[in-house]
Amino acid sequence: MPERRRGAALEKALLDAAWEELTDNGYARFTMDAVVKRAGTSPPVLYRRWSDRDELLRATIVHILKEYRLDIPDTGSLREDILTLMREINATRVQLITVMSVYLAGHYQETGRSSRDLRDPLATGRKEALDALFDRAVDRGEIKPELLTERIKSLPFDLLRHEILVTFASVPDHVLEEIVDTVFLPLVH
Repeated sequence: MPERRRGAALEKALLDAAWEELTDNGYARFTMDAVVKRAGTSPPVLYRRWSDRDELLRATIVHILKEYRLDIPDTGSLREDILTLMREINATRVQLITVMSVYLAGHYQETGRSSRDLRDPLATGRKEALDALFDRAVDRGEIKPELLTERIKSLPFDLLRHEILVTFASVPDHVLEEIVDTVFLPLVH
């Protein structure tokens, strides 16, 4: 008889099952019942944690973003830190970005929310990590802190996401370099 899952192990199993259900069948078929079936559990187990599909979806996205959070590079150069991070995202996150945008289009229409609402950088810890990257660049004197708005900090990654969504494929390296060298860096120097 399989060992009974509890606590964090159970929650991880439920959220992993929810992610698999979402990526295999899309948002239209993402139901509490489908996740219960995939996780091999009972409805009360799921409903004790998340009262509806929207809560479960949000928890699933936060879980996946935390689970697959990338290490923030420290190369000694803002340019190389940003490029290294963009290259890692480009190499490993095309499916995640596509799922978050394309598969969830129905969710965005239904709820009036956007992908930004689901990928909350505070809940996933990404904001603190990126702030550390930019703080190091300020400390090295590479950039002016007064020029660093939240929009400018997210700009290279927003442009990368846009490129991925336009092509549904990885972005050529010369495009990453162009984003950093001709769009992002001139804004912070």
